[in-house]
Amino acid sequence: MRSVSAYKARPLSARSVLLSILLGFHPPELPVSTLVRIGELFGIGEGAIRVALVRMVADGDVEWSNKSYRLTGPLLDRQRRMDEACAPRTKAWRGNWEMAVVTSAARPLADRVALRRTMAENRLAELREGVWLRPANLVRSRPAITVEQCTSFTTRLEDEDPVALARSLWKLDELAAEAQRLHDEIVRGPDLVEGLLVGAQSFHHLQQDPVLPPELLPADWPGVKLRERLAEFVVSYSRSLREYGQE
Repeated sequence: MRSVSAYKARPLSARSVLLSILLGFHPPELPVSTLVRIGELFGIGEGAIRVALVRMVADGDVEWSNKSYRLTGPLLDRQRRMDEACAPRTKAWRGNWEMAVVTSAARPLADRVALRRTMAENRLAELREGVWLRPANLVRSRPAITVEQCTSFTTRLEDEDPVALARSLWKLDELAAEAQRLHDEIVRGPDLVEGLLVGAQSFHHLQQDPVLPPELLPADWPGVKLRERLAEFVVSYSRSLREYGQE
């Protein structure tokens, strides 16, 4: 994963800045004057911000109402997934595993790609081609696309070591190192520009975190403390960003 400094060296587009800003607010809505002011913080002029907003309205990303812009459509689902990344719903693990096996016949490429993306979003890993697996410790409903393409089971391991299986399915050492790095970046107290970047990286990372039960995780797993620290950071960062935009 690239560091904050690496991201900072690469200019952000007006659309990327606007989306990142709005995704951090609840509700995801800000006056145009505030968005323009914040855009200037990231080196983006008023003209570029207004052009980007018009294009985003045309694309269905935002809607204009009462002198403010608000996220709409699929981006609201994206914000929901970001919120869940900080506070995933879990239950006690009883040793069971979720398994989804592709059983539909010929599938168009678009359907296969959509299924792979949905499985990743739901934190399942591919054991082998068409077989997806994870511990049954998450509380959520089955997405429609998995119902259409897969047959799902709840199963238990016979001779397989669950800890070894988890390590084979997810790169836990790499995930732990990245979670610790991001946690330390937040604790360091990034400025407003760095804060947007480290926040985006942290949300992306937590969406890759498999949220395994403690029994399957290495000792001192940093994912939990990153989620807690990020939730606190988002509140304070959004408040500071709004105050800056209203100056």
